[in-house]
Amino acid sequence: MTTSREALAHVLSCLDAIYEAMGDAAPTLSNDAFVVRAFETARAVGEVALALREYLELSRSSPMDIVTDVLRDAVAGDEEGAMLLFCFAVVVGPRLLVSLRDAREEVSLDEGAMAVANLASEVLVAEILAVGEAAQDLAPVEDERWQERARGLTFRLEAAGYAESMGVSH
Repeated sequence: MTTSREALAHVLSCLDAIYEAMGDAAPTLSNDAFVVRAFETARAVGEVALALREYLELSRSSPMDIVTDVLRDAVAGDEEGAMLLFCFAVVVGPRLLVSLRDAREEVSLDEGAMAVANLASEVLVAEILAVGEAAQDLAPVEDERWQERARGLTFRLEAAGYAESMGVSH
């Protein structure tokens, strides 16, 4: 049985990966709106990671490798940043939301843990919606190579065992 602490530490590792990858990528992007969105997403997710770290009384945590890898791979070859935002909003973010839901339903979270899990969910939803807002004026991507890369990011998470969620523990 996964403990509350284990579940939240796992969520923290996912958030740390998002924070790090989005923050590192933001200054390298060429689309100004995507630069702002990547920075803002990193900042918001970083604040939640800090709250989780404080709740768990951890001075450090390790970003989840697979999350870091897919987000960094999304940046490679896409200097505009559309693939990075797609990866966060469609590939990683929703899976982490399912993990947070699972943690709330399957793990006995105390009041403090529930509050931090709820905050994480609220911030992820807000950031996913903000990505949609930033990308709303883009034409649909009809580039087969781009679409294949996008599917590849999803397949990588699925192959690593994260088809529907990022799990609730390591």
